[in-house]
Amino acid sequence: MTKQAAKIMTTVQDNIEVERQILESIDKWVEKEVRPIAREYDQADEYPEQLVEQMKELGLFGATISQEYGGLGLSATTYARVVMRIAQVWMAPTGIFNSHLIMANCVERHGTDSQKERFLPRFATGELRGGIGLTEPDAGTDLQGIRTTAIRQEKNYVINGTKTWITNGVQGTCLAILTKTDSTVSPAHKGMSLFLSEKGDGFTVGKKLKKLGYRAIDSGELIFQDFEVSSDNLIGGEEGRGFHQIVGGLELGRINIAARGAGMADGATKMALAYAKDRKTFQKPIVEHQAIQLKLAEMSTRAEAARLLVEQAAKKFDLNERCDLEAGQAKYFASESAVQNSLDAMRVFGGYSYSPDYEIERFYRDAPLLCIGEGTNEIQRMIIAKQMVARSD
Repeated sequence: MTKQAAKIMTTVQDNIEVERQILESIDKWVEKEVRPIAREYDQADEYPEQLVEQMKELGLFGATISQEYGGLGLSATTYARVVMRIAQVWMAPTGIFNSHLIMANCVERHGTDSQKERFLPRFATGELRGGIGLTEPDAGTDLQGIRTTAIRQEKNYVINGTKTWITNGVQGTCLAILTKTDSTVSPAHKGMSLFLSEKGDGFTVGKKLKKLGYRAIDSGELIFQDFEVSSDNLIGGEEGRGFHQIVGGLELGRINIAARGAGMADGATKMALAYAKDRKTFQKPIVEHQAIQLKLAEMSTRAEAARLLVEQAAKKFDLNERCDLEAGQAKYFASESAVQNSLDAMRVFGGYSYSPDYEIERFYRDAPLLCIGEGTNEIQRMIIAKQMVARSD
């Protein structure tokens, strides 16, 4: 073996060991801190302040931020494995750092050197926490239809508009806000710009939105009334690039959603299996009934297939290769698997599945969000098909 090959092998082995230690720490944290409070905080729709502080200590707010800016510098593959482990138990907390990391990813990939130095170290520690402000009352999937404007006035921009369904909108302190700096240009995306906006005068929370699932994690309505933000906070320093900056960041977001789905699909399978081994009918555990066995087999297969699709997309992302096809496939299949597996687990649990005393009812409420967030699954299928055609040429 050459010296270079030996060095590469040592680096690979070191990375494997680091990942093992990280995942071991996450597993211990999930069992000790997350599982015991999940049901209580979900039902009360109460923000888990203590988990957020623990996430800071674990470095989760800097999970994918480069080490030179104080982050962990995790690969997308390791990051996805972290998310899957947490989502197996309680999906909602992963949203606290996922939206935050999409914002950080936009800065690291597209920001100026000054923006990276000013914001990334504070993002990594969790001193500044937040997410992305895209959705509006009349614009969701069609981002080019947003109405929030940012008008240049000397050294500042003045932002006016409303955002809604913004994760971390209530508890977060800094968000990347997508605006229109030119409402006349066509196509519309050429007039869209992204601003790092710390809360202040003119930037208020309208209300915290109530939800069927994904509770405890805040989703808010944000109102901008003559909110002034420095031109230094225009990501990349150039107008008209916001749409492409944020869409590129959504690849990581979709991998995260896919990882959540794979984790939930696996978690629902494990809960159903454990219950089926314990519950008895006709003098034997229901796991011995063929109907239950068939359901468990399907659930297990879906969960494993979802995990493999997540791994494939994450590895492409790590290689800096275009992965909208793979991320779309993973997000689509894993989220649908989470929905189906939670429903199948409800059927395994029978009447008890409707009781909040059992965790599976939370999975059933949380899973549908994954089919909507970071681009609906209808859009994912369109992306997949278009990329199939493009790659066949």
